[in-house]
Amino acid sequence: GKTLIEGVDADAIRKLYVQGSTRKITMLDPYRQNNHYYVLRNGSSSALGYFSEATRSIERIDKDYAYGIKPRNAEQAFALHAITNPDVSLVTICGVAGTGKTLLALAGALEQRNRFDQIILARPIVALSNRDIGFLPGDAEEKINPYMQPLWDNLNFIKSQFGENERKSRVIEELKAQKKITICPLAYIRGRSLTNAIFIIDEAQNLTPHEVKTIITRAGENCKIILTGDVRQIDTPYLDEQSNGLSYVIDRLRGKDLYAHITLEKGERSDLANLANTFL
Repeated sequence: GKTLIEGVDADAIRKLYVQGSTRKITMLDPYRQNNHYYVLRNGSSSALGYFSEATRSIERIDKDYAYGIKPRNAEQAFALHAITNPDVSLVTICGVAGTGKTLLALAGALEQRNRFDQIILARPIVALSNRDIGFLPGDAEEKINPYMQPLWDNLNFIKSQFGENERKSRVIEELKAQKKITICPLAYIRGRSLTNAIFIIDEAQNLTPHEVKTIITRAGENCKIILTGDVRQIDTPYLDEQSNGLSYVIDRLRGKDLYAHITLEKGERSDLANLANTFL
């Protein structure tokens, strides 16, 4: 999560900026929490920081690019840091539609492509209004393609940040051709052990606590799992804001080693999307 601390010593903020980190962790009291993010402020000066019990220090967070995608606000910068932090193996990212959850997860995964053998994007298939997808025309692949399209849209958006002949654009095509980027329904990877992979699960609020635990316990060596979702937008009738798997993970693992959580608050898709999220 994120905590805003006002009235922080201005000299401490300046040193954090200049040195990149500080061991003066008492400035976080009484809000100090493992693998947690902070906005440290004194009047007009402020800094973004990250604290972990392992290092017992506060690390400065910058709004760095990840595969052509630049964070537009503090929470997005925190999310990208968690996604690319090798000491964090499980990340949850919450936020309404348009806050950039899936885009940041994918951009961060691509930025780390050399650390993992495979990038897997998956989402549970929950038919709108709970209509069975068996009634849709076509074979199995044609039935599920519409549900996977938002993930492809994010990948294509990242690719569009580069020219066709730019290396980073070609890398995406090569990863797809070599099956090192896989986009599939979550059901397709059940039962698999995941090693040397970064695994992004979109719409995780539609999973039960048992399903989420089953997925996380499949994690093998050098595996990173990123769960994204909006706990206020649940498409299954037997789950709610408290009982869904995403909320369960956040509640049970807060402050634990290997885990970090970020809530994205500001919609960046469009003013119209923000209007709908606020008033509809």
